[in-house]
Amino acid sequence: MTNALRTTQVMDAIRRMVAERALLAGDRVPSIRSFAARMNVSPSTVVEAYDRLIAEGVIRSKPGSGFYVAGRTALKDLRAPSADLDRSVDPLWVSRQSLDAAPDVLKPGCGWMPPDWMPQASIRRALRQISHGGDALLADYGSSHGGPALRQILARQSAEEGLPVDPDMVLLTGSGSQTIDLICRLLLRPGDTVLVDDPCYFNFQALLRVLGVRIVPVPFTRDGPDLAAFAEALETHRPRLYLTNSALHNPTGATISAQTAHRLLLLAAERELMIVEDDTFAALEPDLSPRLAILDGLQRVIRIGSFSKTLSAAARCGYVMARPDLIEGLTDLQVATNFGGPSPVAAEIVRITLADGSYRKHIAATRTRLARARRDAAARLQPLGIEPWIMPRGGFYLWCHLPKGRSAQDLAKAALERKIVLAPGNVFSVAGTADGFIRLNASQMAPAVYDALAEALERSA
Repeated sequence: MTNALRTTQVMDAIRRMVAERALLAGDRVPSIRSFAARMNVSPSTVVEAYDRLIAEGVIRSKPGSGFYVAGRTALKDLRAPSADLDRSVDPLWVSRQSLDAAPDVLKPGCGWMPPDWMPQASIRRALRQISHGGDALLADYGSSHGGPALRQILARQSAEEGLPVDPDMVLLTGSGSQTIDLICRLLLRPGDTVLVDDPCYFNFQALLRVLGVRIVPVPFTRDGPDLAAFAEALETHRPRLYLTNSALHNPTGATISAQTAHRLLLLAAERELMIVEDDTFAALEPDLSPRLAILDGLQRVIRIGSFSKTLSAAARCGYVMARPDLIEGLTDLQVATNFGGPSPVAAEIVRITLADGSYRKHIAATRTRLARARRDAAARLQPLGIEPWIMPRGGFYLWCHLPKGRSAQDLAKAALERKIVLAPGNVFSVAGTADGFIRLNASQMAPAVYDALAEALERSA
């Protein structure tokens, strides 16, 4: 890689941090030495990049103090892409490519399993049962908390996992994404700071940017967040909230260790930090791993989940478990923004499939199928020079290294021409340091994907 290209990558990383509000006007830019280490380039490369950014008016220098973001940073306009934004690595555009893809487009970069992996027979049985039910179920709004029968089932399952909760501490929502939005609206104000893993689920970033809060990334390791960096971020930035997946982390597939979870909770208690633990993929674990919510007892941790990934994204229903005072605030906010809980039809589909035992059987079979799919995908990717960062203990994501020197952004562009939607690494990285990674969905790896990847790697070389 030429020095000019390295300089451009450093500049792009800083521009992205400013555009996505990880750095606000007046914030100090990472020091030359620290950013050189983060980007794996020489300090002279960072000096040249910073000099060019100063000339562009993006940053400014304070002699003896460092470099700072210049001027005022406007909230990113989400209605249309800006002229200079490379949409192939933009989280919202990647999502739209997957959601709006034609039937002949392959989607190894999407975040869900194919329709034939889902329990279609169970869903149809539930729909037939619903069609013979009362008229109110098909016509009325959902209640403010969501149906009590489903909340009781979720409370019972939580107790079986070691987290006893009263059904009144469970709130049903329209989806996992809506749940995060409600929590952030309740707890945050514009300008507040939120910690996220780097890499992290890209919709965390999208939601936080809409709310106008500052995003601070913490490097994510195979055992969870880097605790030294986490402690430093707490001390320096005084965040209000931390968003994470403890188990089957999105995108890496890693699972937090018990030691990391314990120390993380101690740090959070010292700084009065609230934590949102997204447990969407919990059912896909072969056995229960450490959970922040269970260890904490829902004092500082809010547990959320949904069934979009494991049952049906067409019958969306999420949930949140939290302290009673938070549940009350979230309920009021959900009434104000959605006039009640999730669709009663969607919630009833979930309740019926959970109550009749078919969901447990489906999940058990899916875990086995996914384990085989992950192994097969890793074996077929190896000849291409694409290797998983870790082999996850469950789920469908593989966070993969590309061959040395290859750009995931360039690979995604080349793959699009072959009607393949990929999720390049920097979509998930607030710091913009994951261009050598790509997230692949083992359940969506049709044979044609490997041929397309081989050709795209050749074309992007």
